[in-house]
Amino acid sequence: AVAMIFEMTRDYEIVLPMIVAVALSIGVRRLLSRENIYTLKLFRRGRAVPKARQANMFLVQRASEVMDRDVVFAPAQSSVEEFLSRPGPRRIRHVVITEGDRIVGVARVNTALRYVSASAQSGVTMREAASFHFIVVQEDEILFEVIRSMWRHSALMAVVVRKGGTGGAADVVGIISKEHVADSVATSTSIYAD
Repeated sequence: AVAMIFEMTRDYEIVLPMIVAVALSIGVRRLLSRENIYTLKLFRRGRAVPKARQANMFLVQRASEVMDRDVVFAPAQSSVEEFLSRPGPRRIRHVVITEGDRIVGVARVNTALRYVSASAQSGVTMREAASFHFIVVQEDEILFEVIRSMWRHSALMAVVVRKGGTGGAADVVGIISKEHVADSVATSTSIYAD
């Protein structure tokens, strides 16, 4: 605003009052509303945009928008052979390993379980094949926070649970892996590829 008014008037004396006016208007706007005109509609729809993150809009997606809902449950004491011999779709990718209603581990069928079943002797339990590098997040959590938690805990996956649930196996609605985060980034930047 200052540069535009100066270019239109070519009056040096207007620059200082314009700087003061712009600074006061920004201050008043911040007192009245946390959001600016670019993020106000998103905020009203329940989409908070973290400051200094507005250029990375994929980070404000909710966990429920990024997660994979194709999750299968397996008891910790069941054997890997028994699990792999179950009838059902062969496209299973993520397994949540449970003891009762408690989540004790996660596994990816196309990596950990196939490796264990091919190389180990019979009798290997799902607990032994599981990865314990996971976190539990709620479905309404913002992806930025999920990524930060995964990095802080060196987690391979985030188990997504229903909002307001106890965080047990009955509340699991999906999984977020590092691949899902990468897909989310790729999807959000695909509009710039054209």
